[in-house]
Amino acid sequence: MPETDMDTTRLFEGADHHLMGDNRPSAYFSAEDCPVAKSDLFTPVFALRGVKQSPMHHSEGDAFVHTMLVIDRAGGQREAAHEPRVFMWAALLHDIGKATTTRHRGGKITSYDHDKAGEKLAFDLLQKCGQPHGFATKVAAMVRYHMHPLYVLKGMPFADLKGMRARVDLDDLALLALCDRLGRGGADLLSEGRDIERFLKIVNP
Repeated sequence: MPETDMDTTRLFEGADHHLMGDNRPSAYFSAEDCPVAKSDLFTPVFALRGVKQSPMHHSEGDAFVHTMLVIDRAGGQREAAHEPRVFMWAALLHDIGKATTTRHRGGKITSYDHDKAGEKLAFDLLQKCGQPHGFATKVAAMVRYHMHPLYVLKGMPFADLKGMRARVDLDDLALLALCDRLGRGGADLLSEGRDIERFLKIVNP
């Protein structure tokens, strides 16, 4: 049975309530009876279940497990963000592009351009949930640039610094990148924190 506008609003508000109010939002999204898990609207999020990641970089498990760890980290940092709702929804949606971009290449697991694919998926999901264009655009931009702190730190030539500076709050992006890095098995808070501080010094000379 197709969802009505009322169903869509209720589902989004339920997810938003837990993202914005819980210290561990993963308890809601991982629950067997999670309402949004049964909704077509949120298929891109739950499609991450079973999507394998490089064990070298993600010993914690599949892309959904990683996302749950990231939103829990983000839940602990929510008050530090300039735009908490944008930050939390970006944390939930940051890797949704992996479901369509993950490949096995030469014995390695890759997800090239999952940030670019995720930008459109995130925007479309939020628009279907009836969210304002401006909010959807901000979240999608955070998804698009969530890998850029790594690109900047490694001096990769395909980093879009101009677009990043124009479209996202750099402090919130750095905070998202930190949560992303910490949502992995064996992550070191001190080391990751230093890297993110270095990123901010590079982009804010």
